[in-house]
Amino acid sequence: MNENVLQLAAGLGGLGLRVGVGARNEERRETAVAKLRAAGVDAFGVPLDVTDDASVAAAAELIADHAGGLDVLVNNAAITGDMPQTPTTLDPATVRTVVETNVIGVVRVTNSMLPMLRASASPRIVNMSSSVGSLALQTTPGIDMGPVPAAYLASKTFLNALTIQYVKELGDTNILINCGCPGFTATDLNGFRGVRTPQQGADIAIHLATLPDDGPTGGFFDDAGTVPW
Repeated sequence: MNENVLQLAAGLGGLGLRVGVGARNEERRETAVAKLRAAGVDAFGVPLDVTDDASVAAAAELIADHAGGLDVLVNNAAITGDMPQTPTTLDPATVRTVVETNVIGVVRVTNSMLPMLRASASPRIVNMSSSVGSLALQTTPGIDMGPVPAAYLASKTFLNALTIQYVKELGDTNILINCGCPGFTATDLNGFRGVRTPQQGADIAIHLATLPDDGPTGGFFDDAGTVPW
């Protein structure tokens, strides 16, 4: 449970939403819930391993029991994977592991939660992506994306493409689906090398999770505006 997730939950809870905090690690999950409750947030823990079908199904049942439904789903789980990750040194097993969490996990969780989201008056899905997954930015001369791990980068490109397909299929519903980029945020994912605070990293997810009913869908955004696909 990284600080970015805690700030996201705190931000949504501060707006009056009841927040289910999903995580695999029980100790870190319950510590986060205790901190949120101490700050006045209506929060509850959700045991959740996005790579496990049974865990995700149980999480959906728990949310239905505890909250009676779901209005907002933020798909935030992600891993970087083992190094090195230059294309010529990349272990295919690393790609499978990264995609299992960063992409297939999103499919598994989203599809399990869809019945509750369809029943919501103003449902929102936020897929936390990254500008490093943008093919437009990757191929623009003069833009240096840095030494980004290849499996992680490709997983975010995959997630962006998947998000577009969800938007196309669910275009006749009231579900708003967008990708958000938190920027290079200091979390355990990058060894706290990021230049943005967890609060700053959470801002875009909070914004997209609370869009008005006439807000955008099928977009890719960061704090500065639209990110090219």
